[in-house]
Amino acid sequence: MVKHYTFLAFTLVINMLSGQSPCDNANSDLIYAYSNIKSAYDSNNVDHLKYYSDRSKGSFERSKEHLKNCGCQTAYDLAYDAIELLKKVEPAETFEDGRFYVKQVKEIAQESITALDKCTIQGDDFIADASNENLSSLQMEQEKLKQQQLELKRKAEEINAKLAEQNELALKLEKEEMIKSFESVVSKNVESYNSTLKACNCDFKPISKSENDTNIYSKSLEEIKLYYLNSLKKLTSNYLSQLNACN
Repeated sequence: MVKHYTFLAFTLVINMLSGQSPCDNANSDLIYAYSNIKSAYDSNNVDHLKYYSDRSKGSFERSKEHLKNCGCQTAYDLAYDAIELLKKVEPAETFEDGRFYVKQVKEIAQESITALDKCTIQGDDFIADASNENLSSLQMEQEKLKQQQLELKRKAEEINAKLAEQNELALKLEKEEMIKSFESVVSKNVESYNSTLKACNCDFKPISKSENDTNIYSKSLEEIKLYYLNSLKKLTSNYLSQLNACN
């Protein structure tokens, strides 16, 4: 037992000199894993549940190496159990099936953080339960806020995409209405011109409108307007030319 604590104390000293210890890294990973699995548990649809579950699984997987180096076997075993359960979330067919596993992982995540705290306390040879709990709580809250910000950003992107889709649909409808209106004007002019030439006993070639540009809907509103104005000018020019030649 003395040898065990001597080795652990030596390891802690080395870790302090080299920067953040494996136990600290493992603690951060487990906190992220808990934050994500809590978001999965609080979600209201299967897509979000699977998204945050996958993020939690990634954090648990990263924690395993740190836990191994930290020497906390209990927390390591819990992380392993959580990963195995999370593997069953992705293929789950329903929200309820996935949430069944998520609930278990949420409890395991809390247990793993507690287990790591106990390992750290034993290694440091001092008791600071309240302090560690408060720190972990603050870190969890910070991560929760980060997740909420990401969720708000995702929702904003969804709203912008929907607005763009609505604007595109509104523009399409406006183009269709403009084209329909111009087509009606063109048809009426063609009918009127031909009736007039016929009434004047002109030896005329019936006026007909040209085929529409196949890319008409890809044009802007201004381009569509200009296209039909030019078409009307050509029809009118043809009509006047034949009317002037009429004897």
